[in-house]
Amino acid sequence: MSLRSFIPALKPLDKTAIIVTSTILFFITGILDVNDLEEIPWDIILLFAGAISLGFCLWETGAAKWLAVKWLMKLEGANWFLFVMGIAFFVMLMTNVIMNVAAIAISLPVALVIAPYLGVAPEVILFASLATAGMPFLLLVGAAPNAIAYESGQFTAGEFFTYGTLASIMLMVVVALAVFFLWPLMGMPVGG
Repeated sequence: MSLRSFIPALKPLDKTAIIVTSTILFFITGILDVNDLEEIPWDIILLFAGAISLGFCLWETGAAKWLAVKWLMKLEGANWFLFVMGIAFFVMLMTNVIMNVAAIAISLPVALVIAPYLGVAPEVILFASLATAGMPFLLLVGAAPNAIAYESGQFTAGEFFTYGTLASIMLMVVVALAVFFLWPLMGMPVGG
């Protein structure tokens, strides 16, 4: 599949055909056998396949962008601090369902258009969003390390969500302190 980028003659080959063919060759050549299949953590693979599908559907249908616009329009007349925290909160929630890059890509363009009207510095919106985008604490599908930790069997998905909720609240408190106190102390123009 990687060679398709470098060798134009391979462009017509379908990705699915390449994957299926290589999988069959693993069994024909004896690299894999049925016992290997039983050792694969299928629950994690299916969990991520579902999450990727959900995120792709939200992105492709425009539902994620619609959510971002609706959320940010509710914050349009808000105090600058509530606006920044609202954006950070939205990104934090979305990064648990779709990729963090996609969460940033759908929320920042709208937020950065509204920000000047509220007197909010664009850097504050960017940094607050980036801080929350990298912390998907709520759902197992938010990040691969979440699922890897879950595979250890030491906690349930419900426990993960419960403790993730506490971690998300702590994250929002830290971001709020940074936005309101720390960044202005460092000389960053914030807003207001």
